[in-house]
Amino acid sequence: MRILIVEDQIKTASFLKKGLTEVGYSVDIAESGAAAESFTASSEYDLIILDVMLPDQSGLDTARHLRRDGFREPILMLTALGNTKDKVNGLDAGADDYLTKPFSFEELLARVRALLRRNSKSNDITSTIKYADLELDLIHRIVKRGQTEITLTTKEFSLLEYFMRNPERPLGRVSIAEHVWDVHFDTESNVIDVYINLLRKKIDSGFETKLIQTVIGVGYVLKAPNK
Repeated sequence: MRILIVEDQIKTASFLKKGLTEVGYSVDIAESGAAAESFTASSEYDLIILDVMLPDQSGLDTARHLRRDGFREPILMLTALGNTKDKVNGLDAGADDYLTKPFSFEELLARVRALLRRNSKSNDITSTIKYADLELDLIHRIVKRGQTEITLTTKEFSLLEYFMRNPERPLGRVSIAEHVWDVHFDTESNVIDVYINLLRKKIDSGFETKLIQTVIGVGYVLKAPNK
């Protein structure tokens, strides 16, 4: 699942991104309200973590703009202001939950997971992405192919999620590196190919239909051979 952190304090944003990435979320950082609006206009996010104090406009105004522009996913607001009026203002602006600084990462993670579960239920949508006989449960982080449950590492899960969000679309190594590892691709590294091979052994080995295909000169694609 993809999360946008809107925070101009780089140390805080990097700390949150590192923690969320380690538990399997794909994370982007916007350092201003305007940047957040630009990010959501061009990409889809499952949740936004939004600081109240931003350099160009307040987090309250940013939340209002996001809701005005059609963003319907949960917003978790962060602030150093902890009185009741501030919380009410945040919720009225469009936030779904409110966390006062300083906070522990464990509490933030628990709130993120609760908001994602609640959103899945309230919108009556499934948390599962499906392609062919492959299923990916984003909330419980369970992978199944047919009736077989497959155990993946955190990074393998993120890699498979990226493929399943882009089925039948050839993905280059640069794109995979930036979305899954959040780094610029090192042309001398074979880390992506190594992980693709590991994922293939778990997803395709033992199954007649091979889903992860090599696209010569491009990269890889998740595609059933008969499609």
